[in-house]
Amino acid sequence: MAAMYIERPTYKSTKLPPETRPLLQRLHWVHVTLLSTTPLIALYGILTTPLNMKTLVWGLFYYAIAGLGITAGYHRLWAHTAYSATYPLQVFLALAGSAAVQGSIFWWARDHRVHHRYTDTPKDPYDALQGFWHCHIGWMLVKKDRRRLGYADTSDLKTDPLIRWQHKYYPLLVLLFAVVIPMSVAGLGWGDWRGGFFFATVLRMVTLHHATFCVNSLAHTIGRHTYDNVQTARDSWITALVTMGEGYHNFHHQFPNDYRNAIRFYQYDPTKWFIRVMSTLGLAYDLKTFPANEIEKGFIQMRMQELEMKRTKLTFGTPVNKLPVFTEQEFLDQVKNYKKQWMVIDGFVYDVKPFINDHPGGAALILSGIGKDMTEAFNGGVYMHHNSARNLMNTSLRIGVLQRI
Repeated sequence: MAAMYIERPTYKSTKLPPETRPLLQRLHWVHVTLLSTTPLIALYGILTTPLNMKTLVWGLFYYAIAGLGITAGYHRLWAHTAYSATYPLQVFLALAGSAAVQGSIFWWARDHRVHHRYTDTPKDPYDALQGFWHCHIGWMLVKKDRRRLGYADTSDLKTDPLIRWQHKYYPLLVLLFAVVIPMSVAGLGWGDWRGGFFFATVLRMVTLHHATFCVNSLAHTIGRHTYDNVQTARDSWITALVTMGEGYHNFHHQFPNDYRNAIRFYQYDPTKWFIRVMSTLGLAYDLKTFPANEIEKGFIQMRMQELEMKRTKLTFGTPVNKLPVFTEQEFLDQVKNYKKQWMVIDGFVYDVKPFINDHPGGAALILSGIGKDMTEAFNGGVYMHHNSARNLMNTSLRIGVLQRI
């Protein structure tokens, strides 16, 4: 879902493309170093550093702030322009996003726009069809020739003064907001410098990295195709819990400019709630939503497809157009001369012999209808039969059509 800060290098046509180079030359060493050492540092800190409850609360709070910088800022505001934000809110989200250490707004939003335009294709930077681990983290560990990836318009991002400023000073902002501030608050506030570094800084960063990466991997692997099944994106409450509400990914891929990921009141989407609160405070406006009528159309269409798939696996008996046709005389001859236990209901001939002893109304009642048209009795004259009875009869007892003259 997010590109790290370091720009993928462009290669001159005289050089071999990254994909054809030896593995060690293909690796993006800055990303490899960052994404491999930080989990080890966090693990070392967990095993060697007592956890102060104040540091834990502070780390969780700062995790939420940095997470909103990605979900509400990088993703819904800048990648998709799903709503508009006042300048103070934009500054807050840009700085909060810097604390997440997932690249500048420009790099992150650019790759994400390409992802949406070329989902599940080789032009998608984190193509889910290349496997779970590729789209989770692998795509960031190797260099790619950008000429082989898709293109998305980023002219608005390139001309935005705040985005240009954040991109220019991104390394300094990361140092300040991802390292100095979370560690200093714990250190100066209650003397826990070590915990501030290992828990509020490194562990927080690693956890947020992989939570965000789950939007590329988990959200394209588990869950339901709620609105469309052409792409791999799925809706899952599990992914939503992990990603601060970004788990209703099938909805998001169908309606990417909607500021919501979750539209049902019971679905977990704290990013949506944050944007609504900001709107109430006058800091966010022009919250975009897709027409409810069209959303429900997609929902119903997918349910109809699911039902049709289930229907095709069921047995409904011989199709009507393939049933043999009996005249009234042929029907009566079969009953009288060949002792067939047949009856007629709604113009169809049924062989009730296999069902005589199982008939809920008793064998005598069903035997009384042999050789007769029992339509009136079946449809309320004696008993109004339910749909289940009709389905059972049509599946296993219906043998023909009665031709009336």
